[in-house]
Amino acid sequence: MPGRRVGTQEEFAVARRELLAEEKALTRRGDELARKRRELPWVPVEKDYRFETEYGTKAIAELFDGRSQLLVYHFMFGPPYEAGCPVCSSIADTLDPQAVHLKARDVTLICSSRAPLDKLLAYRERMGWGFDWVSAGGSDFHRDLGFQYTEDELRPFLDGEIPATVSQMAQACGTDVLGYVTEGPGMSVYALSDGTVYRTYVTTARGLEPAMAYYGLLDRTPLGRHEEGEETHWLRRHDEYGGT
Repeated sequence: MPGRRVGTQEEFAVARRELLAEEKALTRRGDELARKRRELPWVPVEKDYRFETEYGTKAIAELFDGRSQLLVYHFMFGPPYEAGCPVCSSIADTLDPQAVHLKARDVTLICSSRAPLDKLLAYRERMGWGFDWVSAGGSDFHRDLGFQYTEDELRPFLDGEIPATVSQMAQACGTDVLGYVTEGPGMSVYALSDGTVYRTYVTTARGLEPAMAYYGLLDRTPLGRHEEGEETHWLRRHDEYGGT
């Protein structure tokens, strides 16, 4: 392993104490940011979004399933996809077992994608997940939140050098680069109060890392994420790792 530093147990203990002080400061800073997230202004959801579910077409208020809070993961699975995004699939692996615990704290967790419902449910069965998954393909739900893009918006990216990882992921999803990057990942959160649905939080990109538990664990190993210089992404769907 490159860059390793060998020392005594005493040297480790001193360095660990110094690092622990920084870790505790970061934890306290994280607590402060969490408080500020909760204090963001609530925005009423005025558009009549409709979703295809296993139980028929539903409005967004019906997705709360009797609870007052709704957490939506915007899963990259567009209409032309033949399979869900491998990175989003790794996130769903983390989210799925959390649904029961979130329910205990008055939060309903679902995934939303733009592909037809039958594709989503078939893929969910393949992956062994149990969360509710809805199709938002007939609405502007993803678009309005910035998780769906037009070809014109993507043109500067498409006209440049396409990263190998993007081509890799597009192929893994059974679509071309344009079909793949038309979709974007994200998370949005809602509250239901006195019959009105409010949007309370939205994030994407590295804001999704809390739902990628493996990164937090890798950050504590000697090699860390170890992604620098890799031309293809190491992530696979959990049934595609082979003998690892």
